[in-house]
Parts: sequence; structure tokens; C-alpha cells
Amino acid sequence: MRILITGGAGFVGSSLAFAFKRESPSHAIVAFDNLKRRGAETNLQLFKHRGIDFVHGDVRNPTDLDDLIGEFDLLVEASAEPSVHAGISGSPHYVLETNLMGTLRCLEFARRRAENFIFLSTSRVYSIEPLKQMKLIETQNRFELSGEQTIPGVSTHGISETFPTHLPRSLYGASKLASELIIQEYVSTYGLRAIINRCGVLAGPGQFGKVDQGVFTLWVANHYFKRALRYTGFGGSGKQVRDLLHPLDLYSLIKKQLPVMDRHAGEVFNVGGGTACSTSLLELTTVCRQVTGNQVQVEPVPESTTVDIPLYISDFRKVSKSFNWLPECSVSAIVIDIANWIKANEDQVKFLFT
Repeated sequence: MRILITGGAGFVGSSLAFAFKRESPSHAIVAFDNLKRRGAETNLQLFKHRGIDFVHGDVRNPTDLDDLIGEFDLLVEASAEPSVHAGISGSPHYVLETNLMGTLRCLEFARRRAENFIFLSTSRVYSIEPLKQMKLIETQNRFELSGEQTIPGVSTHGISETFPTHLPRSLYGASKLASELIIQEYVSTYGLRAIINRCGVLAGPGQFGKVDQGVFTLWVANHYFKRALRYTGFGGSGKQVRDLLHPLDLYSLIKKQLPVMDRHAGEVFNVGGGTACSTSLLELTTVCRQVTGNQVQVEPVPESTTVDIPLYISDFRKVSKSFNWLPECSVSAIVIDIANWIKANEDQVKFLFT
């Protein structure tokens, strides 16, 4: 099988490339990336050693894609400007060009030269105000969803695909939602075999996390390197909650999706760790202390930004039923995996985290 992964040197893209190659060494895999994300360059030697082809290119430039040789059985669109803060304090040009126009150019490539198309979307397509208006219960360590909700698409299982998307959701979220709509038009118009996976928070080894994206990996790294952290927003309590998904759980889903792409073309699926693999920052701090043996100062910053939300948990019942899939990695397993990766590569990754 020939596989093209755009954003292939990034955290998720490279994780999928390594997983495909590890399980089936005969796969011909091309990782396509512009290397804008700091740390992506560290994967180039690993690609070379593992027989993965790297192409330096940009999805914003259609000629970069056109220069690729041959046709592909699968295109995984994992390229993105992934920060929910992108464009808020300046021009939205890069986030819109990369996330919307980049996806359009990938679709045009796939229409001509790829049999299957997997799009990695985001939970950030859901509107911010309804997410803030959900009824929550505040416990000692976290916020939890109340069993009584008035907003459609939310229950104690989390947020489903029917949750509102019609109100503002950030430039980042809007760019991904617009991409989803165009993908569905390509499915209808051209018969493209495409599936949209709305991912929750992805976290694991190989992610060079920052405050605005990849904060859970950053949380582990700062404990490992004994650097201070902040509980930002919602009174500075650290009780905001997300569900985590290990990229290997995403890989196991994609493997199940590939044989039945035609049956689910154009469908949207929420993909995440769900309630069982959810954590507040406060709870994550405890896990990080246990795993690393280090305790760091965490400063409360009460003020929230316009894009902050108190809770997001993926209701993955639809994708679970459709593909007989369940995530397997727990929060503690993900933290241990990240800590072990940092320890094994400390000299190479320390400067990227400190």
C-alpha cells in the first residue's frame, strides 16, 4: 500500500507513519511536511532509518503536491495550524491558508491520485458559547457534566456529533469546519472515499507541546524538567477537563475504517478517549508527580481567554458502534509513555521544552 501523510513530520502524522511502517514494512509511506512546527525536524533521521520517504513541501502550494510521484492508496490529511489561538491577535492568513486552502489542495490531489482520504479534524469545530453554557457540576478535582442538559448533543457520555456548530468557534475551528463541508461536497460530487475524524486532544510521545497546543505533553515535560506551570482560566483552579487520545488508538481506528471507506464516505465521527480517559489539569498534576517523582510550582491565573472552555469530552459511541473500536490507552499510560520518551531522548528534546 502507498500512503501519503500531509503534515507527516508533525506529532500525529509521524506517529501514524511509524505505526503503519512498523506493522507492515512493505508499505511505501511518504511524509509530506513544511517543517514549520518546531521539533518536526527531529523526525527526519528516524524516517530515514525506518524507510519512510520525506518530502519537504507545503500544502498551501499546489505544485509541491503535484510534484509527488505516482498514485496513493491512502491520503491522511494531518497538516494544520493546530493552535486555537491562531489569528486572534493578528492576521488569520496563515491559519486559513493552511487549514482551509491546504485541505482543498489535498482534496484536488486526492480526486486525481488517491483512492482513500482520511481527514483529521478537531473538536474545536463545536461552538464556544454552547460549550460554556453546558450544565456542569464542580467537584473537588474537576468539572463534570450534569445529567440534566438543555443543549442538544451533550450527555454524561460527552459531546456528540450533533452538538451545535453554527455559532462562532475560533478561526482555527472555523477553518476545520469549512474543510469538513468541502470534503463532503467532494464525496457527493466526485465519489471521493473520505472519512472525517473529529479528534479530541491527542497526546503522546513525540509531541513537542506548547501552552496553546499540546499542553498535556507540556505538563509532563515541565514536571520532568522541574519547570513551573500555570492553571489558566476558570478561577485558576485547574479543574478544566479534556479527554486524551493516544495516536496509536487513532491508528487502530484508521485501520478499521480503511476496509469500509465506501460504506461511510462523507461521515463525521467524534474520536477521543471519552470519559474513561479524561482528566482535569489538577488531576493530571497528581499523575505527573507520581510518574516523574517531581513536584513543580503551579501558579493560578484566574482569567479565561475568549476561546477557553471548561470541559470537552468526546462522546465516541457513534464511531465505536460503526467500527467496533474502543480507545485503550489510559491517562496514566499516556503520561508514562511521554515520560519514558523524554527520558530516552533527553539530550535531544530538552532544548525544545526548556
